[in-house]
Amino acid sequence: MDRAYEGDETRQLAVELGYVPVVPPKQNRRAPWDYDRTLYKRRNEIERLFRRLKGFRRIFSRFEKLDGMFVAFINFALIVEGLR
Repeated sequence: MDRAYEGDETRQLAVELGYVPVVPPKQNRRAPWDYDRTLYKRRNEIERLFRRLKGFRRIFSRFEKLDGMFVAFINFALIVEGLR
């Protein structure tokens, strides 16, 4: 979830499905809620990792036909990112 999906109905659906919404409320919200700031920061790190992984053309284009090779290249890309 992101701030664009922070409506009451969407939050209620996420809770019913067993998810914990970790999205901050908009500033103009009348009844803001508490959220876990550290968990929200971790979410942002994951989103940035996916953005960097899309820089590997073989991943976003899915050149590999075999699942094993695709997963191997994702592992390779994660190692390269870890070494940066």
